[in-house]
Amino acid sequence: MSTIGQDARHPIRLRALRIFSAIVRLGSVTAAARQNAVSQPAASRLLGQLESDVGFELFHRDRGRLFLTADGLLLHQEVERALDNVERVQSLARDISSFRVGHLRLVAPPSFLEAILPDLITRFLEQYPQVHLSIDSHGVEVAKAMIASRAVDAGFVKLPHNRADLYAETVLESGTACVLHHSHPLAARATIDAADLRGVPLILLGQGQRFRGQVEGALADAGVVPRVKVETHTIASACALAARGVGVAIVNETLATAYVRDGTVLRRFTPGIRHEYAFATSAGTEHNRLAEAFLAVLRASPL
Repeated sequence: MSTIGQDARHPIRLRALRIFSAIVRLGSVTAAARQNAVSQPAASRLLGQLESDVGFELFHRDRGRLFLTADGLLLHQEVERALDNVERVQSLARDISSFRVGHLRLVAPPSFLEAILPDLITRFLEQYPQVHLSIDSHGVEVAKAMIASRAVDAGFVKLPHNRADLYAETVLESGTACVLHHSHPLAARATIDAADLRGVPLILLGQGQRFRGQVEGALADAGVVPRVKVETHTIASACALAARGVGVAIVNETLATAYVRDGTVLRRFTPGIRHEYAFATSAGTEHNRLAEAFLAVLRASPL
């Protein structure tokens, strides 16, 4: 219910306002009833109730015809503005419900922005062309904190995330690969074992991170002391350096595929080091509807 004017005696029914507006525009209760899909007696009752609620007559009655009173004319001007506002609210609600408007905020690792997300975002926006999408990129821990605190609606995080305040659904699993220049002696191999990297200049990622420790552990198990030529923090930069012959990059196999160009090749690394990524939202709260829609597109188009 809506109330118009502080002097109104009772809350005013929206249906009564619509009947009143239609009577003024169409000139009769019968026509107003037809337009609003109610019976003529029901429309008359709504008009009578409206007059009772506001405390004054809205129309003069003359031989079955209705003429606005001065008070009715004054009220009608405000009613039209109110009904316009209601229509705008209803229109916006319909647009939101059908995803014709909205803003989805995501966070993802830098490598996702080039290797994974472009195709996925394209498919999402084909379905929801009026949605505005914002994508941020931060380090692992900052991204997790942004998702948990709802600074963004959702994001991609590497597993395990070790946080109770995140809900995560696995969306990508990948092995590990070496990226190297096509002229490198190891490029002739189908796979590259940790033992093959003895004395080979390496480009390694993420000093102090879990994956870096797994790589160093695999090399140690093979009796290899890593010859680290460059340490970097993005797959793109590691692959760019490998393309220039600086060394062999050890990286996430799936994410590296976007950067294997300009004379580089990708070879499976053994022993296998697995990578898992999840689409994460803040735990303990209703999921954002746009985030759910994005996840639905993701489920339909596995990475």
